[in-house]
Amino acid sequence: MSTPKQDATRDRIEAELVDPLRAMDLDVEAVEVTPAGKRRVLRVAVDKDGGVTLDDVADATREVSRVLDESDVMGEMPYTLEVTSRGVDRPLTLPRHWRRNEDRLVKATLADGSSLTGRILTSSEESATIDVSGEQLEVAYADVAKALVQIEFNRKTEKPEKKDD
Repeated sequence: MSTPKQDATRDRIEAELVDPLRAMDLDVEAVEVTPAGKRRVLRVAVDKDGGVTLDDVADATREVSRVLDESDVMGEMPYTLEVTSRGVDRPLTLPRHWRRNEDRLVKATLADGSSLTGRILTSSEESATIDVSGEQLEVAYADVAKALVQIEFNRKTEKPEKKDD
């Protein structure tokens, strides 16, 4: 459980990073500061449409380091910086998460306690259309208690039809 002071520090760090990373077409997905002996570990998760590459992470690391060096937000205590991409095990909580995972399989637990598993077909700012066993359901984000992308190891993709010459 974090303290109000830790929450305030995390919020300040995120506020410092949002605009510089947005200029690089990256979204700040999470900021976490954890004690590690006499140091702290600062983890910053970033994401963008089309996914994050290793070059994006390297560029983001340099930018986060530059911004923090110019700011007093981390104070005098030493820290280790880790910049990473958003993992597939992170819940879908914002419309952009749904958009970035279109065509992926998702398991959603709804606010009424029911659940569904299906493929995200489309998404908007308020809802997503999910194919559940051939039935297209419009699911409002406000009705979703939790949603996670499901890992598919042997997904069968539809092959384009061959044209007769």
